[in-house]
Amino acid sequence: MSVRHALLALLSEGPKYGLQLREEFEARTGEVWPLNVGQVYTTLQRLERDGLVESEGADDGPQKAFQITTSGAAELATWLRTPPDLSSPPRDELVMKILVAIRLPGTDVPELVQAHRRYLVQLMQEWTRIKEGAADDDLSLALAVDAELFRLDSVVRWLDAADARLKRAAADGQARPARAPLPKQRRHIGARG
Repeated sequence: MSVRHALLALLSEGPKYGLQLREEFEARTGEVWPLNVGQVYTTLQRLERDGLVESEGADDGPQKAFQITTSGAAELATWLRTPPDLSSPPRDELVMKILVAIRLPGTDVPELVQAHRRYLVQLMQEWTRIKEGAADDDLSLALAVDAELFRLDSVVRWLDAADARLKRAAADGQARPARAPLPKQRRHIGARG
C-alpha cells in the first residue's frame, strides 16, 4: 500500500496536521491498516522534500500543517489512474512452502496443505465476524474486509487445486515431481513494453 499517495489524497481535501492525517488514514481504510505517527511524519518530510506538499506553521511537531502542491496533485492523479504492476507473481510465503515441501523427503505435503487450509478458513470466519459486527454505514471497513475475504478465498482455492494436483501426481506414481531445468529468463505476462 502506498502511504505516500494515501496522504496526498487526504491532503487534496485541504491542509491537515500529521496526527489528523494518521486518524483519517485509519478511518478511511476501515481501521484495518494501523499507521504509526512516526511513519506519517517521515512520509510528510519526504513529500515536502520532493515538492509534493508544503508546510506552514511551526518547524516541527503537531502544530505544523501540510498542504498538497500542484505537483503533488498531479502525482496523485497519475497514481490513481495507473494500474499496479501485477505482471509478476508476488513472493508468496505459502506458495514457497508448498514448492519447497514437495521436494523434501519425509514431508507429508497433503497434511501441510490441509493445515494451511484450516488456518485460512479460520481467518475467513474471523473476517466475516468483523464484517457482520461493523456498522452498516462503514463503507471503508466493508470494502477492506471484502478485499481480504476475496484474497483469502483465492488462496484457499489455490490450496485446493494444489491438493488435487498432488493427488493426481501420487496416483500416477510420481511421489515427487521430476526436476525440471529452470528457465534462464522468465516470461512476464502482461509486461509493459
